[in-house]
Amino acid sequence: MTRTILFWVLALLITLASAYYQRKTGPTYPVDGVITVYGAEVHYSLTRSHGGDGDQPVSLTDPTGTVTGEIVYKRYKSQDDWSRVPLMRMADTLRGMLPHQPPAGKLEYFVELDNGGGVQRLPEHESVVTRFKGAVPLGVLIPHVIAMFLAMLLSTRAGIESFRRKGKPRKQALWATGLLIVGGLILGPIVQKYAFGAYWTGFPFGTDLTDNKTLIAFIAWVVALAAIWKSDAIEKQPMRRWLVTFAALVTLAVYLIPHSMMGSELDYAKLDAERARQHPAVMDSIAADPAVMEDSTAVDSPGANPADRTAPADAPRSGSGE
Repeated sequence: MTRTILFWVLALLITLASAYYQRKTGPTYPVDGVITVYGAEVHYSLTRSHGGDGDQPVSLTDPTGTVTGEIVYKRYKSQDDWSRVPLMRMADTLRGMLPHQPPAGKLEYFVELDNGGGVQRLPEHESVVTRFKGAVPLGVLIPHVIAMFLAMLLSTRAGIESFRRKGKPRKQALWATGLLIVGGLILGPIVQKYAFGAYWTGFPFGTDLTDNKTLIAFIAWVVALAAIWKSDAIEKQPMRRWLVTFAALVTLAVYLIPHSMMGSELDYAKLDAERARQHPAVMDSIAADPAVMEDSTAVDSPGANPADRTAPADAPRSGSGE
């Protein structure tokens, strides 16, 4: 009994550690830090993901009250000119808004700060890339997260059990596979549909890493289950337990891949081309007067902000990772 409890505690610790690592290293984790702007200390947290309707806030803390600044942004991987949004002061907080984008749309941005002694860029040598997504109902998101966490926990426990000479990992393997199906292959696509407008863009339809790594883990467990499907399979052929070990290691590797890496990305060039095809007169008027807009995505009215437009349902995307 004591050994069993220790195995479950070890499996839980490995699961929590992998979840923490995945979260901290993912491309949607905020860029945090403190910077000194010519004597004024500014605390910042530059977010790299925004869900739901509305613009994305960008906030910095300046208790001195001496710093001003602007957000400088443009659509990611576009030929757009840089646009600027002033940071507005509210007590000791500087706050600006990045314009809302269609699901899977991305903006790259940085902040320029000034306290009278000169302009300082934040981050200093690069831009922050943020991705927009639709709102996911908690009734779908919470069961998805729980199922995926439990799938990792049971997978790890099965892997630990497979190292025992007389171990019986079959039950844990069945639960791990079932939870992976529910969390990754049923609820996962539903979450992605809400967030990015597509159920699945992994193999064979695309190269989305979130979809593909889930598929790889599922295949590994199908192979393992096929080998130990009969209750006495490991007893008769002990070497088969190593397929459970392999499936557990594959699942661990999958969970260690940073979340949302190589995820969904709206192709603005294709989107602009599609809008030009659908609304040639409007796009021609924009081309004739570039000052009408800062970008080239809007088609609803010549004076509208292009970053506020909603993409068509069939807008081109390179993936749909959560």
